[in-house]
Amino acid sequence: MAKVHEIRQIEHLAPLRDQWTQLLRQTPGASLFYSLQWLEIYWRHFGADQQLRVMLIEGDDQRLTGIVPLVVRRERTRAGTLRFLTYPLHDWGSFFGPIGPQAENALAAALEHVRRTKADWDIIELRWLGGPGTEVAATGRAMLSAGLQAYCTLWDQTAMVELTGTWEQYLASRPRPWRRNLRSAQTKLHTKYRVEFMRYRPLGAGSAQSDPRWDLYEACEQIAARSWQGSARDGTTLSHQSVRSFLREVHQEAARLGAVDINLLLLDGQPAAFLYNYAWHGYVYGLRAGFDRAVSQQGVGTLLLAESIRDSFARGDRWYDLGVGSLRVKRHVQTLLLPIYRCSHYRASSLRAQLIRLKRATEALPVGQ
Repeated sequence: MAKVHEIRQIEHLAPLRDQWTQLLRQTPGASLFYSLQWLEIYWRHFGADQQLRVMLIEGDDQRLTGIVPLVVRRERTRAGTLRFLTYPLHDWGSFFGPIGPQAENALAAALEHVRRTKADWDIIELRWLGGPGTEVAATGRAMLSAGLQAYCTLWDQTAMVELTGTWEQYLASRPRPWRRNLRSAQTKLHTKYRVEFMRYRPLGAGSAQSDPRWDLYEACEQIAARSWQGSARDGTTLSHQSVRSFLREVHQEAARLGAVDINLLLLDGQPAAFLYNYAWHGYVYGLRAGFDRAVSQQGVGTLLLAESIRDSFARGDRWYDLGVGSLRVKRHVQTLLLPIYRCSHYRASSLRAQLIRLKRATEALPVGQ
């Protein structure tokens, strides 16, 4: 029978780094966001108003078989402020889940532990479900196995490029207006400038490739500051002070882990557009993008994304996640619009939680589908 040990202090996780890394290698659908390194950096910057609850799952032989990182955070809803027990992703990525090869079993054990301990939550809400290589229904089954009624609803949607076949086949399948715009951008830019596409993706410290290339990262920052996103007061692009130090710290660690993926389009040797991604075993996540407003009307964004996707085909990547938001702009590039789900359990004694349940009742999917 599985044993569960709960960790509530981030510093107590450091001795588990090697075991965490080993389980992460066996986790279907994982990304940089599943790493202990990302969680530690995230917690330093954004953990002050949250309670950490990381569940360590041990087998009969006392070996660690799974890890379920959870946090309790207060969120405003139409029913008032409620306490949510959820994953620590905080919308930085598209998908999240338990760490280890037996995600459903680990989650069931973790949630049974949660059910048996004093509740510090109003709603258990496991968001960011449905990534490649994972099964949404497994979360619902784990909740039921732990004695928790589960309600699964849509959380968001992300634009995905499934990198099957060849670049030529993908390009031929794109809508004619987008292909026409791409040809126009290629013609205009190559006529007026010396155009160069640059992609930097180090393999990580284990392969003696962990240089963060701050020159390239800072080029992305400078473009971000000159883009329309850079002028937004409440923005979260690379150059915004609210997230700048956090993203730089993650960048340093991502380079060491082999997860950095910087894409730049240079015009006459000067950076004009960027795509800043995280890459993890064939899954590419588009964290931030931007282009210099001075050349924004010349198709630099269209050309850079096309070059990045073409190069991903050549590298053998499997998925290119363009992220949530601005879906209308991405519709001609995506091969599918992938739903992102959440599975929720509402505390019976919380009136406000029950109001949320009733409001969502018509949206709920049968558990197991």
